[in-house]
Amino acid sequence: MAAAATTTTAQDTSSVPPLAYSGRVQLKELLDRSEAAVGQRVVVGGWVKSAKEVEKTAPPPSIATTDDTAREGGKGKDVSCVEILQSRIPLIRSILDVFGGGGYGQRKKRENVTAPNDKVLPPKASTAYLLLTDGSCAPSLQVVVDSSVATPSRLVPTGTCLLVEGQLERAEGKHAIELIAEKVLHIGTVDFDKYPLSKKRIPLDTLRDYSQFRPRTTTVATVMRIRSSLSFATHTFFNEHAFIDVQVPIITSTDSEGFSNMFRVNTLEQKAEKEKLETVYETEGVSLEHVKAAAKEKSNIVEHLERTESNREALAAAVQDLRKTNELASQLEAREKRKLGASFKDDKVDSSKEFFPFQTYLTVSGRLHLESYACALGNVYSFGPRFLADKTNSAKHAAEMWMIEVEMAFSQLKDSMICANDFFKYLCNWVLVHCSEEMTFVAKRIDNTCMNRLRQIISGSPEMMTYHKAIDVLRKSSSQAEDKKFETNFESGFVLTSEHLSYLTDMIYQKPVMIYNYPKEAKPFYARQNDDGTVAAFDLVVPKLGTIISGSQNEERLNMISSRIDELGLPREKYEWYLDLRRNGTVNNSGFTLRFDLMVLFATGLGNVRDVIPFPRSYGKAYT
Repeated sequence: MAAAATTTTAQDTSSVPPLAYSGRVQLKELLDRSEAAVGQRVVVGGWVKSAKEVEKTAPPPSIATTDDTAREGGKGKDVSCVEILQSRIPLIRSILDVFGGGGYGQRKKRENVTAPNDKVLPPKASTAYLLLTDGSCAPSLQVVVDSSVATPSRLVPTGTCLLVEGQLERAEGKHAIELIAEKVLHIGTVDFDKYPLSKKRIPLDTLRDYSQFRPRTTTVATVMRIRSSLSFATHTFFNEHAFIDVQVPIITSTDSEGFSNMFRVNTLEQKAEKEKLETVYETEGVSLEHVKAAAKEKSNIVEHLERTESNREALAAAVQDLRKTNELASQLEAREKRKLGASFKDDKVDSSKEFFPFQTYLTVSGRLHLESYACALGNVYSFGPRFLADKTNSAKHAAEMWMIEVEMAFSQLKDSMICANDFFKYLCNWVLVHCSEEMTFVAKRIDNTCMNRLRQIISGSPEMMTYHKAIDVLRKSSSQAEDKKFETNFESGFVLTSEHLSYLTDMIYQKPVMIYNYPKEAKPFYARQNDDGTVAAFDLVVPKLGTIISGSQNEERLNMISSRIDELGLPREKYEWYLDLRRNGTVNNSGFTLRFDLMVLFATGLGNVRDVIPFPRSYGKAYT
């Protein structure tokens, strides 16, 4: 008895337990412990990824002999030659159906009347082989369903939802185990004509139009599991380093950056003014976009004249013309920022009709609100969606993106840079350790360099350089490399484009680059001003992607940040609450923002951020 009890306990321990709240067993657990699961009765649920139906080979029907008839008490029936041929040769049966076999159709009808005890031929027996997935892992479980258990035609369409009870057995071929179904507890059928998924691979850009179905594909499901794991890693990292999680508001009356395109929040249907529907850079009939395009064209002319060296006077005139065009572009950009601040200031609503007594927006950043808690709790972080109304179809941008924002009291720029780099390495290592199966799939199907890229991040350190050094490196590379000529003359205050950043990380250093001490025009108004006219801000730029983390030391001096607000024409009354932090117990503090969606993009090697966001919102597209 003791031995039997011990055996039972061992079996219970080795069996795969069901999920706590559904009673079914997760496929990942079954497939990870396939040897232990053999012989276990389980209930599994999921969606059919692919299927096939195989007809069984019917044994030849036995013909009753005299002895058989005698044993049955003489009740055996006579079998005609035609009936034998009908049961054994399908072709002849079809021919007889067509030609009647001497009035076969009428005879069959009469037989049904005169011999009601005759058996009607049953439908052909078959077996359905289904590959079932429940989203817990990339591999699928083979489920074998006999036609006596359920009608195969209802089971085999791709996308059918099934809940099946049966016993796990060893399988032949590429599957280690299979489930022999004994009961089909639920069948969720699909509309075959309208269901978009099939056995064939569908391009990711096509799947974006079917956000409700695309997580059923192996690629998107794998990416979502990596995303979930990175989310958990985020909270784990900050919990290990004594940070406090703070939820910042989504609806705000403050422009946290100082020059952002923000979504307005209205509860009343109002006719928008034409000016507010236009791009923020269009003013007084002169478009900043057109001026920049002209500058680009004139820059090409200058480069052409420099190469030919044919006309020095023409070159001098072209250089002067380019300089004036660049100055005009700078003036227009500064004017637009002032205009944005003025319109931000003048936004008033009818408090008797609107929900809020003043204009509100969807937040672009939570760092200002987060800073107020850092000035009380020390080290804090926030994880949530941020919104930017940029009319762009860039592969690295969506209107709604999730950000991880960090603020640390009693810290300076270098502390923020170290923390950001440590956090980034932590996430890269986490993916390799905790998502090994998913990353193997990614390396096979999406990007075979993904794991090596993550290992390089973990083992190395980013190249550190100031903004001015980055400009010098690019200028020098542009002048020396004949195959790479940038279309812009590098000047102080010039904004580094994605092309420049990509050249630094992918071509020159071939590793991440951390650029710091930017011109104040390129960074938010709250960045601390340095003695040399730059601000204490940084970007972490990674290969193949671009900027993934941006941070700064925040200005703690009341007079300096007040003058910066006035310089940009921002409405002071909307920032008084923020200035109060400088008037009462000010402290050195710094922080950063990690673009979480881009982190998932970097880990998986995909090319478009919309493919790593569950329900992407971008310019002109918000279907679900």
